[in-house]
Parts: sequence; C-alpha cells; structure tokens
Amino acid sequence: MSVLTDAKVTDLFERNIKMAEITAALVKELRERTGEGMMDCKKALTKAGGDIEKAIDDMRASGAIKAAKKAGNVAAEGAISVKVAADGKSAVILEVNSQTDFLALQDDFKNFVSSSIEKAFAEKLTDVAPLIASQESAREALVAKVGENVNIRRLARVEGDVVNAYLHGNKIGVLVVLKGGDAELAKEIAMHVAASNPEFLLPSEVSAEAIEREKGVFMSLNEDKIKGKPAEIVEKMVGGRIQKFLAEASLVEQAFVKNPEIKVGALAQKAGAEIVSFTRFQVGEGIEKPVDNFAEEVAAQVAASKQ
Repeated sequence: MSVLTDAKVTDLFERNIKMAEITAALVKELRERTGEGMMDCKKALTKAGGDIEKAIDDMRASGAIKAAKKAGNVAAEGAISVKVAADGKSAVILEVNSQTDFLALQDDFKNFVSSSIEKAFAEKLTDVAPLIASQESAREALVAKVGENVNIRRLARVEGDVVNAYLHGNKIGVLVVLKGGDAELAKEIAMHVAASNPEFLLPSEVSAEAIEREKGVFMSLNEDKIKGKPAEIVEKMVGGRIQKFLAEASLVEQAFVKNPEIKVGALAQKAGAEIVSFTRFQVGEGIEKPVDNFAEEVAAQVAASKQ
C-alpha cells in the first residue's frame, strides 16, 4: 500500500484545480472557436493546463493531420462564383462550401474560390469531378490553415449565342443563355431568376406528376370550399389553380420583377430574343444542416463515460 505523502497530496490538489478550471463553458468556447469535437477540445485544454489560447496554438500546430478529420463536418455555407467569357458566348458557375459564413468572407477562402473557377473556365470543364481532383492539394492546405471543412460542390458551364450572368452577393448566382437579344437583356433575366427562383423554363417542362401533386394539395386545402359544388365548377377551380402553379413555376410565364405588367417570356420576345436556358445556384441548397445541441452532446458524453 503506497504512502500518501505531503508531496503527493499537493500534486493531486494541483491537478484537481487544473481539472476544475476546464469547465464545460471553456470546452464549449474552444469548440466554437475551432470546430473540433468536444473530447478533442477537452484533451487540448487539459494538455494546455486550461489555457485556451495555448490550446488553440497546439491545435493549429497539428492542423495538417487534422485536415482529413474535417471531411466529416457538414459544409453548408460558402460562396457562388461566376465567370463570363469576354465574347459573351460562354460562362461558368461554381459553388464552393465552407462550414461557416465567416470563412466565406475571408481572403484565403476567396482566393481558393477564384483559383478554382479560373481553372474550371480555362479548361472548359463541364463536370466538377476533374476540378475537385486537381484542387485537392490546395483544398487540404486551406482546411489545415483555417480549421474547418471546405468542399468544391458543383459547377456548370453554358455556351450560346448570348450568355450573361448575375451574382447576388456571394450567395446566389445565375447564368442565362439567349438566342438573339443582348448581354444586358440576359443579365436582366438572370436578376429576375435570382429573385423569383423558377423551377422550369417552360410550362411544358412541368411534369404530369408535379401537376397531379399540385391538384392533390389544392383539393386537400380547399375541401370545405368545394364540398357540394358541381363537378364542372370544381374542375374550373382546379384548372385556375394549375394555371397559377404553371405561371409561378415556369420562367417564361412569370411576371417580370422590374415590371409586373409584362411576362418574362414576352419581355424576351419583344427584344427579338428567345430564352434558351437558365442555371441557378444558391449556396447550401439541398444540404441538410445538422442542429447543433451542445447540452445534448455533453449529456451523451457523460452517459458514455459511466458505461
């Protein structure tokens, strides 16, 4: 049986003080500042004797080996970038994601996005896979430096008679291709697409399934109104709703945002143009963002430690 000397008592006392200093609040602060897991933050703080700044320095020093771990972190913020050829005949749109909006505003991230779209444009890429492969080393270096996940998500390239783009901040980007017309008209329509977010170009592109689904929704929401009405009246009501749905969903049937008196399709036609296509990217659309609950995570860790 070991003897508990005064020196050992003092040592245990000092260790307990240090452990007491590493509170849940301190772990949470380090986690928020670094994006690391709770247990990694606790270990770093313990190693640094409760000094959060030293813990951050230590974690940054090991950034290169942390980069691979970042791949599991959801990156749903970021930026959209567009580049239009000088002759107005082609353009590229690109989405690059980050974990936080803060990083998307930093020069390191902006420079990575810029170099990525320049490469995609110069190499006339139509698929994102080759760009991801060629930019992987630069991406890993960026992740190691900034401490959060970064992903090149998607790109699109378009070509045509008249091509132009609109970028709303760094969150929404649109490419529009026209047959006839001019670059200014293409940009005006791109601005409309950014604001109105149409699903389709033409009403004829709306699937029969989508129309039937809309009919079902209308019937469910208006069950009391249509109850007891003649079939032909109900049919007219449903038809009116479907026409409105087609107008809302298809670009050419939408009222132009800058002049609601004219539809977008008619606007193009009036200028001797035809809208060939549009491509709209919005940062993070379709990415499921996890709900971060620190209290639940702490409780889970405590429960695990008791097993």
